[in-house]
Order: sequence, then C-alpha cells, then structure tokens
Amino acid sequence: MVLALSVTGLARKLMQKNPVLLNVPARDLAFAGLILVLFTPSLWMLAWVLFTFGGQMVPGAQTVAIYGVLFATGLVLVQRSDMNVSADPVPEVKMPRLFKRLPPGFDGQIHRLTVRDHNVDVVTSDGTFTVRSRFTDAIAEMEPVSGHCSHRSHWVVDASIVDVEKTGGKTFLRLVNGDRVPVSRKYKPMLEKDGLI
Repeated sequence: MVLALSVTGLARKLMQKNPVLLNVPARDLAFAGLILVLFTPSLWMLAWVLFTFGGQMVPGAQTVAIYGVLFATGLVLVQRSDMNVSADPVPEVKMPRLFKRLPPGFDGQIHRLTVRDHNVDVVTSDGTFTVRSRFTDAIAEMEPVSGHCSHRSHWVVDASIVDVEKTGGKTFLRLVNGDRVPVSRKYKPMLEKDGLI
C-alpha cells in the first residue's frame, strides 16, 4: 500500500507539473501509462525480495505487469476527478450591488459615497455618478467591500485611504484620488479602533 500510494502521488505530481501531459487528449491513458511505468518495476522488485526470502518461486514480469495494469486502471477510474483540481482554487469575486446603478460597462473603483439631498454621489476612479438612494441603502449595497463612515455625510472605502491629515484641530482622510474627507468626532473612535487613523 505504501508503495502504491507513493507511486500514485509521484505520478500525479508529474502530471500536474507537466503541461504537455495534462493537455494530452487521452489524459487518463497517459496517467495510467505513467503509473504502470513507475509501479510495475517497483512491484516486481518488492515481489522478488518477498518471494526470495520466503523460499518461493518469484512471479514473472508478465504476471506482475498484469497486476500493474489492473492497479493503474482502477486508480484512473477512482481518481479521474482529481486531475483538474487546482491546489489553490480561485475564489469568486462578488461585486457590490451598487455597481448595477452605475453606467453600463463601469469597471473602475469606488472610493467614497457622499450624501447630497435625496441623492448619493458615488465617487469613483472614472468620475462621480449620482444615484437616487438613501445613504444607508447605498452603504448596504457596497457589501462585501470594506468601508467606514467618517462623517454623517461620508462613507469611504478602506482600501482608498492613503493618509490622515490634521488641519486646525480637524482630522481628514486623504484618498487615493486626492479627495480630503472630514472625520467627525462621532466616527473617529471607530476609525481609530480599526487602525485607519
């Protein structure tokens, strides 16, 4: 069993690291052949050692090869679904619902939201877009993007914050696009707690 598992692991690594073998149309056949080439000589050597010390007649290479073919075929049938599984699957990126309210084809970055009357200004890397929405609803539609309210009228994306500026006793967040967003006393403790200022 240890021999079989070792050979199978080695064959799988060789298949995954070699793009030529992965793109062979008869990939399963190539995998079975690789296992057969690695496993049959190893099995014959193991059988030779065990049978010789046991005082019995050593089986011929042809008999061992038949067992190797059966073993390789069984492994391919059992493990065929593992061949295309990536070691690090790429997680699906979930887009914020607010993107649906922006112009078609928008693929920029949202930096902040600012309330204005009954509208919300969505400040992005491609300009500012105004959507009719309650401020709290617009913030909720930004999930799963991480952000914070810095003021009762401003919500900023955490990744867009590049610096903290203090002027005349007031604190501002400087964003990647150059905007300065005020920080009110109400929201400052939460920003400090989360390490943003």
